[in-house]
Amino acid sequence: MSTGVVVGPDGLARCPWGLEAESMEDYRRYHDTEWGHPVHGDDALYERMCLEAFQSGLSWLTILRRREGFRAAFADFSIAEVAAFTEADAERLLADPGIIRNRAKISAAIGNARVAAEWAPGELDAFIWSYAPDGARRAPRTAADVPGTTPESTALAKELKKRGFRFVGPTTAYAMMQACGLVNDHLAKCHAREAA
Repeated sequence: MSTGVVVGPDGLARCPWGLEAESMEDYRRYHDTEWGHPVHGDDALYERMCLEAFQSGLSWLTILRRREGFRAAFADFSIAEVAAFTEADAERLLADPGIIRNRAKISAAIGNARVAAEWAPGELDAFIWSYAPDGARRAPRTAADVPGTTPESTALAKELKKRGFRFVGPTTAYAMMQACGLVNDHLAKCHAREAA
């Protein structure tokens, strides 16, 4: 795989992962329309936190292709609804082939909703966005220039854990920051960089 931008069949330069051959359309759509675009709202950020946690150790493509299954299984990631899930709901999720059936990750998703449900409306959004780096960063030129963690993601993960959230280590926190537009890690010549 190339480490710099790759020009797709449509003539647009993209980050190399946005054009992986086996799944070009899925990744291209996500790369072009979602990744790096600012996401706000408690439920929307909770969804991204959950999906990044479920992705840990797996391909992002696996998550993208099961995203609608996750939304159906987790009540469209409504914090209030997931916080009210019972043990029977957890068992239902463990049997749901539309999601990743990992007991620890399911438990974390429910537990994280319960923590977030105790916060005031908008507080999770404001909290997560308070960790966005100040000022513009230099655009990465190659995939090798994109970090796996940053001081901000490490601090965010530490504070989330301190407040009771699980499955939110520094790498997962940084992936969420990238996906939700807290940072713009589209490569310098990627057409989506300016749109994000």
